[in-house]
Amino acid sequence: MIERYTLQRMARIWTDENRFQKWLDIEVAICEAYGKLSLIPEEDLKIIKAEARFDVQKILVIEKRTKHDVVAFIECVSEFVGPSAKYIHMGVTSSDILDTSFACQLNEASDILIEDIKALMGVLKERAMQYKTTPAIGRTHGIHAEPVTFGLKITHFYDEMRRNLERMEAAKERVRHGKISGAVGTYAHVPPSVEEYVCDKLGLKAAPISSQIIPRDYYAEFFTTIAIIGSSIEKMSMEIRNLQRTEVSEAEEFFQKGQTGSSAMPHKRNPIASENLCGLARLLHGYAMSSLENVPLWHERDISHSSVERIIAPDATIVLDYMLERVKNLYGNLIVYPEKMLENMNMSRGLYHSEAILLALIKKGLTRLEAYKLTQGVAMRCYENHLDFVAELKKDEALRQYLNEAEIESTCTNEHYFQHIDTIYKRVYGN
Repeated sequence: MIERYTLQRMARIWTDENRFQKWLDIEVAICEAYGKLSLIPEEDLKIIKAEARFDVQKILVIEKRTKHDVVAFIECVSEFVGPSAKYIHMGVTSSDILDTSFACQLNEASDILIEDIKALMGVLKERAMQYKTTPAIGRTHGIHAEPVTFGLKITHFYDEMRRNLERMEAAKERVRHGKISGAVGTYAHVPPSVEEYVCDKLGLKAAPISSQIIPRDYYAEFFTTIAIIGSSIEKMSMEIRNLQRTEVSEAEEFFQKGQTGSSAMPHKRNPIASENLCGLARLLHGYAMSSLENVPLWHERDISHSSVERIIAPDATIVLDYMLERVKNLYGNLIVYPEKMLENMNMSRGLYHSEAILLALIKKGLTRLEAYKLTQGVAMRCYENHLDFVAELKKDEALRQYLNEAEIESTCTNEHYFQHIDTIYKRVYGN
């Protein structure tokens, strides 16, 4: 099971306490910027910095009356600060605080997700090295194709997560924008230097241009990135679900002593973690769609995006944090059956050598169509009558006109399927 503290790291970002603290940090930073411009008396600034604080419960009580969270927050802080509070929130609008704090929260969430991805990549790399040369049949359309190795399967996932790491790092940079530009983004009552000071202090970048809000395409990129990562986890989980099927049985989720798979059937060992992850990916897809629908808003802004983001931001980041941790544990504890992989590979009785025979015939001077028809004729006979492909090749008079027994045997070996694995591994993992 995933330790509770693992999820609490992400959940803490979205608490009222953390959100209001960021609002306070932004409001105080705005006052400091005004102080540098001599727009707030030095004594008042000292009082604001010393006395500004909040009480979460009091804010929530005030909000019931004001029906406006930022107004309730300012009223609460003002009670602690006293007369000097008249300088708090001067020349700015609610979205200056909301969007800038949102950027801070997403920045914190991104750090956790990036850490999660790197941890998962570490586990995948370890398992890929462990099973680098473990043969398994590759499947296309669910049907036996040609051999791969189990390590190559996992290497595909590792490389995809590497791209996801790049996407997450880029998405973090995209949302790392704040804005302190006033009611419609024109800096009519707050100079741009205030925005620059606040963003620099918070580790953000000032949005080049904003209306009353930061454009929502910034966040759409973030949430679609989360959805893509969710799809990658779904892909990894789907593979385990397929490999764990009774008819395949090449790998399975760890099943601890005392665990039960079914209330009715005591023999059951089900891929519940993989199924859970596939289901959660659907949520992330929906959140991405919601973020895309937040992009078009009325004129300089409306608030139709706000209710959506209050749900999808904590949900999407917490869900992905959970998914990354769970899929890391899934692959870290995965039970692998190399003997069953080999057994399954031999199930088709050598039919996976058909392309090798096709190419060998072409090298003997046949056209591709002639070689294909000749090879397929033998293959279909084997497929329909459960015959050994290599044995039937040796018996086929038409084919034996071009390939002798020794050539057939040397062509139908497994070595060439794995000859470039080191090259692939060097490309993905380096030296």
